[in-house]
Amino acid sequence: MILTLLFAALCCCIPSLTLGFVFPNQQVVPTTSPWAAATVSQVQPLSASKKNIDDNDESYSSPQPSLRQPSYSSSSSAAAAAISRRSALEQGAAGVALSSLLLSTPLVMNQQPANAAGEDFDDGTKKRILITGSNSGIGLDAAQRMVLRGHEVVLACRTLDKAKAAADKIKTNIANDSEDAVNANKLLKSLKLTPMECDLADLASIDTFVGNLKGQPSFDAVCYNAGLSRNTEAKDVARTKQGFELTVGTNHLGHFYLNHLLLPTLINKDSGRIVVTASSVHDPDSPGGAAPPSSSPATLGELQGWEAAVAKNGSKEFDMVDGGEPYDPYKAYEDSKVCNVIFTRELQRRLDASGSNIKVNSFTPGLIVGTGLFRDQNPVFTKVFDIAATNLLKVGETPHYGGGALEYMALSSNVGEKGGLYYYSAPGSSKFGDDAYGKQFNVREVSKEAKASDDNGKAKRFWELSEKLVGI
Repeated sequence: MILTLLFAALCCCIPSLTLGFVFPNQQVVPTTSPWAAATVSQVQPLSASKKNIDDNDESYSSPQPSLRQPSYSSSSSAAAAAISRRSALEQGAAGVALSSLLLSTPLVMNQQPANAAGEDFDDGTKKRILITGSNSGIGLDAAQRMVLRGHEVVLACRTLDKAKAAADKIKTNIANDSEDAVNANKLLKSLKLTPMECDLADLASIDTFVGNLKGQPSFDAVCYNAGLSRNTEAKDVARTKQGFELTVGTNHLGHFYLNHLLLPTLINKDSGRIVVTASSVHDPDSPGGAAPPSSSPATLGELQGWEAAVAKNGSKEFDMVDGGEPYDPYKAYEDSKVCNVIFTRELQRRLDASGSNIKVNSFTPGLIVGTGLFRDQNPVFTKVFDIAATNLLKVGETPHYGGGALEYMALSSNVGEKGGLYYYSAPGSSKFGDDAYGKQFNVREVSKEAKASDDNGKAKRFWELSEKLVGI
């Protein structure tokens, strides 16, 4: 009866589904970059599509659970279930989505408890860490986890106000979790949190952000965690300040440009690491990568959209990376995650060729409904699906689990040994809490397209076109 009611509610509340992620931000400083003044003519600013894209951070209308101090032996409330964690998102219509959750073929899962990952973390050497999209969701949770370990964390968010609010939230959480006021005050004084603005949808903002970092110590870990996904009903093509399609422009090109500016001097060349938040939707052959009937599977094709954009004089606008028509906001998100994975692999190849010891890896945090995956949809549907996915069907993950996965990627000595890899865990793995990292949460194969791009020249051309688009 309960499942019937949930199914009915989903069918009535929403015609289609959306995927979302995080988004970042910092402050304005004079810059000589051509992006400081250069904007594409006749490109609508972000506010023009406010209905769909204004809330680019991982936020959710219902109260977010308090971020507790990390306990490395405790288990999360979300239990594992042997079905795809992304099924409901990737099936288009809500009725199809829920039925796929209920009826999909079980996945084989290792139900044995994993060993705690805390012993793999070297907290003796304090690190300097950058996290984009750190004002909410898994970015905020990871920031709190790592600052509690004594590391210095730079909160890079879309606006300085959001970054400051994130720092205040972390301090409030820690104070509330402290046993007494004296301990709380002592702990708060020891925290090293730096809020900064870095809008990935504006290359000039990225220039300013990096300019403000000049002269500061290099980062031991840089986490490219921010991202966005537009409402799947959107018909208009929202654009970044420079005219790129907003989703790919933010999730890939913004980070690509930021990485270009950070690599020369601001990432530790001896032992630094780069972490990219990707998604299982990058792989159309995976349980999480099935596209809804109204959309197309993830693929960059032959990069026709980018090829046409760089061939233009002046404007470098593009709608879809593969040049497909009409504009498909769902596929744009999928494609941005393909970009994240190919970027990870090609960057590692280039770093290895240059003799650098920096390691780059990507991961998927899983289905986390409460962090904004459904933020543009009917709020009744969002609440119903959150209950169904996380509490009833138990295929969703918690923000705390996702934050722990990001922390593991940034700090674990196991991850730091190799680069160019993609990490994944089966649905509902937050059941195991932090013990899942390194066991349930581990290396998985990437999509056929991403893997083949290493040898067929696509990854190389992907990199070259990315450079041309951002003006490198």
